[in-house]
Amino acid sequence: IMLVGDVITPKQALSGFSNEQLVIIVLLLILGSVFKRLSRMEGLFGAMIGSGQQLSPFKWKTYGSIGVFSAFLNNTPLVAFYLPYVLSWTRKSGISASKVLIPLSYMSILGGCVTLIGTSTNLIVNGLAIEYGQPSLEIFDFAPVGIVMFILGFIYLFTVGDRLLPNREAPSKQMEDARQYFIETNVDAGSRLAGRSVTEAGLRNLKGLFLVEVIREGKSIRPVSPGEILQEEDRLIFAGDPESINDITRPGLGLSLPKACDLPDSSSGDIVEVVVGHNARIVGMQVKESDFRGRYNGAILAIHRNGERLTGKIGQHVLQAGDVLLVLTGDDFDIRMRNNPGFYILSTVKESEETSLVKTYLFIAGFLAAIGLTFAGVSLMVSLSALLLLCIVTELISPNEIRNSIDFNLILIIAMGLALGKGMIMSGAAERIADSLKYLPETFGVLSLLPGIFLITNLLASIITSKAAVAVTLPVALSLAAANQVPSESLVLAVALVVRLTS
Repeated sequence: IMLVGDVITPKQALSGFSNEQLVIIVLLLILGSVFKRLSRMEGLFGAMIGSGQQLSPFKWKTYGSIGVFSAFLNNTPLVAFYLPYVLSWTRKSGISASKVLIPLSYMSILGGCVTLIGTSTNLIVNGLAIEYGQPSLEIFDFAPVGIVMFILGFIYLFTVGDRLLPNREAPSKQMEDARQYFIETNVDAGSRLAGRSVTEAGLRNLKGLFLVEVIREGKSIRPVSPGEILQEEDRLIFAGDPESINDITRPGLGLSLPKACDLPDSSSGDIVEVVVGHNARIVGMQVKESDFRGRYNGAILAIHRNGERLTGKIGQHVLQAGDVLLVLTGDDFDIRMRNNPGFYILSTVKESEETSLVKTYLFIAGFLAAIGLTFAGVSLMVSLSALLLLCIVTELISPNEIRNSIDFNLILIIAMGLALGKGMIMSGAAERIADSLKYLPETFGVLSLLPGIFLITNLLASIITSKAAVAVTLPVALSLAAANQVPSESLVLAVALVVRLTS
């Protein structure tokens, strides 16, 4: 609309795509995906958290480490990296995951507030400020405020926050029952189970699974009595947890998964749990229309949604963000999913590809060097580009994996947000809004600008995307700073931190 209305020129509308801060965001996303797939980091992290069952030491280690990492890497792949380990530890320790998961997410957000590159929001604010003629922020300009926020948040989550989060009775059992599925199997022709009763076949006392229904010649037998005689071509419906499914499909037992679960080019058939993210392509599609098998070489066996096990034909269900899918995987499922921001793997049977210790240390040293070179005057974009080139040369990431790790929706939103900010300036809207707030310093003093900007930014970030909120608020903040002879850096930092915490 602003382009058609001649508020901004085509060049101004598209200039955001060439913004250096946007390029840095893309580079950090790619490097974050490299970090996530370093198998040696998984071993180091596993050794760090240890095998103890005390909650406090575990929280100290996980909260502190994710806070440090998120100061330099995008928090989304970091949380995805931590998730399987945290869930596994809570299951083994008999502690409710609700005591850990929400604080883990919050600490990653607070850690991102410590540096310029800790979050894309900080980089967007810096990019906008540069566009408006302000000096670029340094990488640790956020640290004086960000470190204090991080420490206070850390203390709060250990004390008050820990008391507010639920600790359900029998947490280990709840974790075990949290995601159960209905699984269909077939009694194969010639199976040794045919002609035997359910008890004789050993299907009454399966660990983690319960036989709930037998479908024979289109008729349902439910409940299933212990003496029910199984026949060839019977369809058996089990309810249970995913870790036990391999027990009933092992070779020689005589049960198999339905033909609909056959995978092209598949030889292994590991079973994993996958969470559907809000930005996954398949959200809003029926399973049969999503081409899940063709895209990812995995067959959806069951779906768990909002505490319920979905029944009926899998292909008819419309997939939603937050669904937990039980997936039978093909050989390259892990590779196809590795850098996909739309999915999060909760558990996996297949071990990840081993990364050499030399390459792991080389990546860590290269990343630290890239940050250190900024103090010598080297552009962060240049140093991160050199690190990415090193990752390609050492085969830590391939060009195809680079493409898969880029969130093109995020790039479009950021570039258009930068154009929106230009429109706020060119149209005079920012100056008009600033004029309407000029009574604040006149009545309450210059310091009142900070809570004023805080409230405006907080409100906008609560109802629109954080990127759009930054584009709207920052021009207003800069106009207020210029009109009241206030250092612009203070209001720029205020906008960035408020948007980060609100979103």
